[in-house]
Amino acid sequence: MVKSPIKNQNPTITPFYQKIEAPLTKKGITVLQINLGKRCNLACTHCHVEAGPKKTEELSPEICEQLLEIINKFPQIETVDLTGGAPEINYGFKPIVEAARAKGKEVIVRSNLTIFFEPGFENLPEYFAQNQLRVVASLPCYIEDNVDKQRGAGVYQVSIRALQRLNQLGYAQDPNLNLDLVYNPALPTSQEKFSIPPNQQQLEKAYKDYLQQHFGIDFNNLFTITNLPIGRTKQFLQRQQLHQSYFKFLEDSFNPNTVPNLMCRNELSVDYSGNVFDCDFNQMENVPAKTPDGKNLTTAKLLEMDDLDVINEIQTRPYCYGCTAGSGSSCGGSLV
Repeated sequence: MVKSPIKNQNPTITPFYQKIEAPLTKKGITVLQINLGKRCNLACTHCHVEAGPKKTEELSPEICEQLLEIINKFPQIETVDLTGGAPEINYGFKPIVEAARAKGKEVIVRSNLTIFFEPGFENLPEYFAQNQLRVVASLPCYIEDNVDKQRGAGVYQVSIRALQRLNQLGYAQDPNLNLDLVYNPALPTSQEKFSIPPNQQQLEKAYKDYLQQHFGIDFNNLFTITNLPIGRTKQFLQRQQLHQSYFKFLEDSFNPNTVPNLMCRNELSVDYSGNVFDCDFNQMENVPAKTPDGKNLTTAKLLEMDDLDVINEIQTRPYCYGCTAGSGSSCGGSLV
């Protein structure tokens, strides 16, 4: 675990584009990540989406139809990545899953696992297996107390039951049924506790050994993700008066070798209103992707232009240092 020395409370943060000494540019788009809405059965302390049980924002039928058209129209999309909130309880989940699978695309569902035990959603594990969905599930630690502090009392044990159910259906055994877990550090309460994730391979082994020994659970990959200072994480850091010093810690941990593999380079992130962003984090901070003539990009605009590769320059902000700190961080874990 990389720790930081004590920093000045109001340090100066170098603009990200200056750090990399060139504009950050797009590659060909192969991933369509869709935030289906903010409805969720949990309200995790680290949630950058600020989702929860009282949220009502979700995909509309009109935007769902535009997304289905994009999925059907553009064979270059290899992966459709569904997130939320709990993506499973927001409008459009199953139609988008089935359209993408019909086109032979990989579908990722970013599940909180506990949704399997909510009324009306008990058959989700079977649905996942039938459609060969890749499950990427949050389990921010393999120790119960640490998980419950971040995600709510009792969440760990419910998650364990969900993982066991997925294993029973063939997940992590059948090569077509991938089950991945996501780790993120605890939120820091002082500058001395600033950290970026440890070595992903070593931590994956610790997770696998512990979960197999104690619960008989298998999974495929562990993804380590840095806490970016946005959403509830930003609010927490601001309350602790750590916001700016955490930015500086991330900048001081910058690794230029991560830049070629940043997820924003081959991804479009779409929100439930049809707005298009370079990544999920820009979506949460309302930093829209831009066309070459400077207009905000939408799903309707993509269909009108008949092209997914219309972004020249990625919009960057200081929180981009979170994705480039240490071994790097993305929706697929470390980058180097």
